[in-house]
Amino acid sequence: MSQRIYLASRSPRRRELLKQIGVSYEMLLLREDAGRSVDVDETPLPGEAPRDYVLRITQDKAETGWQRLIQRRLPRMAVLAADTAVVLGERIMGKPADSAAAAEMLSALSGREHQVLTAVALAFDQRLAMRLSVSTVSFRNLSADEIRRYILSGEPLDKAGAYAIQGRAAAFVASLGGSYSGVMGLPLFETTQLLMEFGMEII
Repeated sequence: MSQRIYLASRSPRRRELLKQIGVSYEMLLLREDAGRSVDVDETPLPGEAPRDYVLRITQDKAETGWQRLIQRRLPRMAVLAADTAVVLGERIMGKPADSAAAAEMLSALSGREHQVLTAVALAFDQRLAMRLSVSTVSFRNLSADEIRRYILSGEPLDKAGAYAIQGRAAAFVASLGGSYSGVMGLPLFETTQLLMEFGMEII
């Protein structure tokens, strides 16, 4: 198998993390415009558990990426996909629709512990394998003014749970158990294990 992969994600954080471990990749963009048809509908199913949700979406992204590769007659390389869910109790926190939604999410996370689930999948031909990273993050108490200033920075608006641990929100994190890169959006241990399982040489 090729030592290069396709990354089925627009996330600059995932690109940075792949570069960190020396993985060569090309972008394989899926349609995400809500005003048109999307390639993967990320709406949770009624009663769907957060773990099942993030695994389902990640599998859909990887399988759809492989289908697009075939349809576009692109060189055959493995497709890497990932999805991250911030979970408070059983509530799945996606990307906030606006500043008000971001403020509500950050207020809910303030002074509490939550989980970050990031699944990663690799697809090649008829083969698909997945891994799941589960991390626990605790926020200190946040004042309304801190939340307001953070939202004004613009950082929360395209992030699951309305925060970026690698950005200004690092100041909110009292403790982290699990994978820092997983909270960023691509758990490097699990990703490396998948790539090696498919015959790629890492590091």
